[in-house]
Amino acid sequence: MIALLAKRLIRGAENVSDPVVRRAYGTLCGAVGIVLNLLLFLGKLLAGSLSGSIAITADAFNNLSDAGSSAVTLLGFRLAGRKPDPEHPFGHGRIEYVSGLVVAGMILLMGVELVKSSVGKILRPEDVTLAPLAVAILAVSVAVKLYMGLYNRSVGKSISSPAMLATARDSFSDAAATAAVLVATVLGKVTGLRIDGWVGLLVACLILRAAWQAAKETLSPLLGQAPDDGFVRQIQEIVMAHEGILGIHDLVVHDYGPGRVMISLHAEVPAEGNILELHDVIDNAEMALQRQLGCEAVIHMDPVVTGDGVTAELRERVAELVKNVDPHATIHDFRMVTGPTHTNLIFDAVVPYGSALTNAQAEERIRRLVRDMDGNYYAVVRVENAYVR
Repeated sequence: MIALLAKRLIRGAENVSDPVVRRAYGTLCGAVGIVLNLLLFLGKLLAGSLSGSIAITADAFNNLSDAGSSAVTLLGFRLAGRKPDPEHPFGHGRIEYVSGLVVAGMILLMGVELVKSSVGKILRPEDVTLAPLAVAILAVSVAVKLYMGLYNRSVGKSISSPAMLATARDSFSDAAATAAVLVATVLGKVTGLRIDGWVGLLVACLILRAAWQAAKETLSPLLGQAPDDGFVRQIQEIVMAHEGILGIHDLVVHDYGPGRVMISLHAEVPAEGNILELHDVIDNAEMALQRQLGCEAVIHMDPVVTGDGVTAELRERVAELVKNVDPHATIHDFRMVTGPTHTNLIFDAVVPYGSALTNAQAEERIRRLVRDMDGNYYAVVRVENAYVR
């Protein structure tokens, strides 16, 4: 149904990288979610009244909260699609992450309320009536929720939307919860066991787990997570494909929401090269990143001495030395300044987060290693951490 509606209502529906198309998909899925969840709420409320089941009634209000979550998702997509303005020059894309976090909060609240209701039913069990209409409503509800989970997951992956993926996870959790309620209703009637409250508690645990996973996925980009390894490799391949660029470092990816990513990096170029020609190479690399990845890019040019064999040899020796500090440590911006009594080796060392040494300890260790290598050499080193994995 979603695919059919998208073809009819969304112009250029196949171009999911277009912010306008992304917003249209989010609006469509949010609207469909509101309608379906409201229908499920009314159906389950009727089923809960007919059967006297706290689990079914609680599951009904879970669908009502889902309708509210869909409304929040829809609003988030609409706000996230607003154009940049003087107060928000990087756009409003992160509102989509915020809306996903609000969805997680609503799921969590419903889970907590369901725990309370279920515990009450465990302490004061009551008989549940097996009404055929209630069973039919629950069976239909499971099918509808599975469908909602599938289309939200499919669209969420295609447009890279954490909010929609969180909604998909919630739908699958709801389908499992409703299936458990259905089985418990039938089993309780057949066996005479009063398990309605216990099943309600199981449903609550499933809902709380879905809330935690959804919150984790939306909090991470808000806090500033490291970019995906595959995305980093794409950046490296695009930049290094330009003749004249010898290497890159200090790569930083700024995520301001889906479709709004900015990149900054340092590109090493031959120090003896023509500066105007190299500047043209850097411009081309920036435009290639924008064209192929849809990202704004700023590249800083770092001159590297390539015609001095002594410098190149020392650079390799020091690069191996710093691996004694951390096996994944690297160096860049290496240069030599020779004086009458000693030679300064000036460079930056990159140590991954989680290293056994602090940056200050790593600096001191590298200085000692360089002195031990040759007493005429002094390391002027700055240790920093990488912003990519």
